[in-house]
Amino acid sequence: MARCATGLTKASDRNRREIVSNVDQLIARTLGITDGRVTDGLEYQSVREWDSLGHVSLMVAIEQEYGVEVDDDLTLRLRSVAAIREFAAGRADRTATEEKEDAAGTSELHQRRTIHRGLEGVVFDQTAITHIDGAEGILEYRGYSIHEVAEHASFEEVAYLLVHGELPDAAALKTFEKQLRAARELPAPVLDLVRSLMHAHPMEVLRTCVSALGSFGLQRVPGTDEGYAEAREIGISLIARIPMIVAAHHAYRSGREPVPPADNATHAEAFLSVLLGERPSPAAVRFIDKGFIVHADHSSNASAFTTRVAIGCRAGMTAAITAAVAAFAGSVHGGAAERVVGLIDQVGSPERAEAHVAALQSRGEPVMGFGHRVYRTEDPRVRHLRRTVVELSAERGDTTGLDILDAVTVAMRPYSRHGVAANVDLYAGLAYRLLGLPDDLAVPLFVIGRAPGWVAQALEQQSNNVLIRPLLAYVGPHGRTYRRVDER
Repeated sequence: MARCATGLTKASDRNRREIVSNVDQLIARTLGITDGRVTDGLEYQSVREWDSLGHVSLMVAIEQEYGVEVDDDLTLRLRSVAAIREFAAGRADRTATEEKEDAAGTSELHQRRTIHRGLEGVVFDQTAITHIDGAEGILEYRGYSIHEVAEHASFEEVAYLLVHGELPDAAALKTFEKQLRAARELPAPVLDLVRSLMHAHPMEVLRTCVSALGSFGLQRVPGTDEGYAEAREIGISLIARIPMIVAAHHAYRSGREPVPPADNATHAEAFLSVLLGERPSPAAVRFIDKGFIVHADHSSNASAFTTRVAIGCRAGMTAAITAAVAAFAGSVHGGAAERVVGLIDQVGSPERAEAHVAALQSRGEPVMGFGHRVYRTEDPRVRHLRRTVVELSAERGDTTGLDILDAVTVAMRPYSRHGVAANVDLYAGLAYRLLGLPDDLAVPLFVIGRAPGWVAQALEQQSNNVLIRPLLAYVGPHGRTYRRVDER
């Protein structure tokens, strides 16, 4: 083979080619892949064959081929084809002393690992789902701008795009809509569970009942894993059923029995009709549909990462989405949406916005609805939610909440220049309030929109799965002596 590894500077060109050829054959033979797949870009866990067991087998093969003992440091070092090629070339002309010095240097390097708290800035995998440019305020679903899909697409189209990878044609969209409608009905035991939890917080109900749905799917043979096609079907059924759980719970706590939606109702219409117990207005449907679209995915946020971790463990789609719901409920993740609504009450009137912002800043407290872990400019989803809030406010004849939030936005302009701009939560909660919904539904409605994104993240993880297992740097004591309880 004529491929050339990076860093192989000591061996001659002829020897280098021979070394690369030999080591490539060793890698291909051990992993059970073709020679053509062995390139510098191939790394541990980048393909299914190079999993943990494959890596161990490769280390054993290297030991046998080169007559060395591969210790833990070297095992960590030889995690790519490029590193193995370099190691093989180095074996050709290194002395034993040089090798020991190199090993010592590697050990010291690993002892000085940089700690990235919260995995800040760490890229843990590749994705073809969602692109975010936080500096420029860009958000794309599979290459389509959020502005285009929010203005022109339906939620069903966006859900199909995320789950299947491309926008559907007319026939595919019709089939997908039919699939969602067929999956809406909740199993009777799950409805009974929703009723029994009518006084609980909607997110607690949602987490519990999504988990319960796992008992009513296909029953697999013990010890077998969920296949990709099966996981996708389960994911689509969850996209359809999650809004029905939220709507049924609100109906029960409002003293109503949930009435099934019309057979031809869209995703947004079906949800609102069960939630409200009446036919929703066109403006309400447009807002909910658009709200679902702008919330549909946001790359590797905490709940999406949770989804991937669960799938990495081969826990299955329902377990992964349950875990995502649990993570999303946290007060610094999706739970922030519920807290933003309180900002309107705290400010009280547009005239008090500037003083309220100044008071919060003087106490070092955040202004809810502003700032984002990714965006350094205005969240690109904000404009779409504000437009629908303008429409709903006009329809209701009440612009007080809108005026307050706009005034707060003006007061926050000095901070916006430094990256603390409006985020997606700012206008969402007000819209739900204008629809006559209680504040505690802000987060569950966010979840309904996010469900397709979680399903897409889970499927992408499963398509090239790997156990996600980061490390912790231990800083505690060593060598402590155990004493019996009566001696402590």
